[in-house]
Amino acid sequence: MDARMMLVDDEEMIREAVELFLQAEGVDIVTASSGDECLGHLEKGFCGVILMDVMMPEMNGWDTIRKIVENGLYEGNLIVMLTAMDAPDNKMNGIQEYVTDYLTKPFNPDQLLEAIHYYFSLLAAAETADGE
Repeated sequence: MDARMMLVDDEEMIREAVELFLQAEGVDIVTASSGDECLGHLEKGFCGVILMDVMMPEMNGWDTIRKIVENGLYEGNLIVMLTAMDAPDNKMNGIQEYVTDYLTKPFNPDQLLEAIHYYFSLLAAAETADGE
């Protein structure tokens, strides 16, 4: 399986820093600056790990996840929240099953990379199980 990752964050500086770091580590990454852009990547066939910010203008991370599920775009993906919020708020109610993990900013880059490799292994295991 080719492990791919999408970072969805409205802050350009965060997107650029994470993208440069992960590309240097050999991670295939695409970025999206909004929920709508994320949905566009998914509609074009993106499958992989999605790091999703919560606080974004227009469509926040929770609403983006709801749209992903409503539009049938969840299969083959694993969603991880990457946000400055210390803990999920009540807007996560009803979509918990679609969120694999909740990471907070600021983050340690090495720990983020380790977590991403773990998420890739979860996707690979799910793909293997589906193929049996």
